[in-house]
Amino acid sequence: MKTIFVKSGIWKNKGLVLLEFAYDEELKELVKTLSGAVWNGKRKAWILPYQETILEQLLALFKSKAWLDYSEFKKIQPEQLPAELPELSKGLNQEIRKFAEWMQNRRYAESTIKTYSQSLSLFFRFMNNKNPEEISSEDLENFHQNYILRRKYSVAFQSQVISAVKLYFSNKLKRKLEPMEIERPKKPRLLPHVLSKEEVKAILQAPKNIKHRTMLSLIYACGLRRGELLGLKLIDVDSKRGLLRINQGKGAKDRMVPISGKTVEMLREYYLVEKPKEYLFEGMTKGQKYSPNSLQEVLKAAVHKARIKKPVTLHWLRHSYATHLLESGTDLRYIQELLGHNSSKTTEIYTHVSQNSLQRIRSPFDDL
Repeated sequence: MKTIFVKSGIWKNKGLVLLEFAYDEELKELVKTLSGAVWNGKRKAWILPYQETILEQLLALFKSKAWLDYSEFKKIQPEQLPAELPELSKGLNQEIRKFAEWMQNRRYAESTIKTYSQSLSLFFRFMNNKNPEEISSEDLENFHQNYILRRKYSVAFQSQVISAVKLYFSNKLKRKLEPMEIERPKKPRLLPHVLSKEEVKAILQAPKNIKHRTMLSLIYACGLRRGELLGLKLIDVDSKRGLLRINQGKGAKDRMVPISGKTVEMLREYYLVEKPKEYLFEGMTKGQKYSPNSLQEVLKAAVHKARIKKPVTLHWLRHSYATHLLESGTDLRYIQELLGHNSSKTTEIYTHVSQNSLQRIRSPFDDL
């Protein structure tokens, strides 16, 4: 099967996607059906305008026609696209640094601190470096209408920018911005992606490297998030009690999850080979955490080797863990505890993708 190399990048302030593959008449005709597709002779690649759903479109278009290698494809966030806005002033840059320190002192997640800092920077640049003391609710409304909505940014991006600006003004300047025309957009309900047990088994058995195989297996075996896996230390494994301690998971919560005898034996075999020093999974340097990006690459290689034509992410293994537990009869309340969800409503979404629940429904078509 032909291979198409999918890459993304930014050129002249626009997000672009490059498709590179050996000449094939059938693939060429398929590419030409994509909106905005242009051949670039110098790059010897087809160029497409970047869209949030472009990867899903490509996977559907080339299904059974070609294998997509998207190891160099990176999602482009709206804040990464250079906007025609002035540079941030030194004074406001310093103000954002202080805001970031304030969030660090209150134990906000590093990802939240980064996202909120970028969002606030974008807002101040749109305001042409206006003094924060002079910014009003009308200014935020103007930013919302003439920047976010006009550029058709996602609901998630819209919500995070508004949250960042309101947090800064309410907690740093002790002043609330209450824009009248802005309503928080409804977050779309997205169903979790779930793999079959056969697909999971193929992915977990694909890596020859024992560390790679153990990392992916433990994510599925315990329903871990990526950061939770990489934060595990040797002392967190209680093999005698058959428990794994998750420290400071999402929401700064600790929790315990059970590990089976099979999982304990897998971890023992891994330890004898790798002999980690502090963290359960370490990188090239002993005592240092394994890289998040490297772990993602491990998964991509495993999915490729397993010949699974889906854009599988590490979180799909966690979703599959929860769904398979539900299908085996585990009470939803226990699944909520195992996953570390605050609300049962978050866990209930797995009932919408449970094979057992859906297959019990009989279509009226069958009675015709």
